Amino acid sequence: MFRGSCYSKRMLRAVIFDFNGVIADDEPIHCRLFQEVLAEEGILITKEVYWSRYLHFDDRGAFRQALLDHGRPVEEKKLADLITRKAKTYEAAIRDHLLLFPGAVDLVRETARAYPLALVSGALRREIDLILTAAGIREAFEVIIAAEDVREGKPRPEGYLKALEGLNQNECRPAPGILPEECLVIEDSHGGIEAACRAGMWCLAVAHTYPMAELKEADAAVPSLAGLTVKELERIFHTAKISP
Repeated sequence: MFRGSCYSKRMLRAVIFDFNGVIADDEPIHCRLFQEVLAEEGILITKEVYWSRYLHFDDRGAFRQALLDHGRPVEEKKLADLITRKAKTYEAAIRDHLLLFPGAVDLVRETARAYPLALVSGALRREIDLILTAAGIREAFEVIIAAEDVREGKPRPEGYLKALEGLNQNECRPAPGILPEECLVIEDSHGGIEAACRAGMWCLAVAHTYPMAELKEADAAVPSLAGLTVKELERIFHTAKISP
């Protein structure tokens, strides 16, 4: 999607965070629980397959794709059951081990003082609220788009476009509304990067899940959020390459 062609006229007006793999260091937990629930159905998934094929999906999309990949019928009742079983176990696991990436909380807090923030995730809203509240940063986000809020998850752009729509509903925000190309998305997965770019937004990838060399489809990439500041985000936004 077109994101403007003039570097000098770029204006950063909003920052949108992914959640799992950017703020919450819980992808290994999701992987393990995904494996356990599917194993109960007689479907065995390796860690390598999860990381390469299912990581960017929300729970519904991941279970749906796994069932299709193994020649199983996809029924709404079965999908709901799989999602519920995983969610119950996830909440118990995360209460015992709240894992956040270094620098994530500090960056969210600092950025929220300068720009409106949104969050777009394939996780369930209850899971997101649980972790953000425990981390003390739930109120930093004006808008949160969870798995329940979209019909099609990443790599589709629906979540990011809905987040922007939500930000623009703030009556205190001066006109004109924020444009897609005035948003910087922070992502970690290939599907998430694709979703952000398809929404017409700029994307900064963080190498929490994949190595830097595998994040070239993003407009810029950093090894981690540790030590990252708002000034650095602004520099990245204004100097990021324009993708072909």
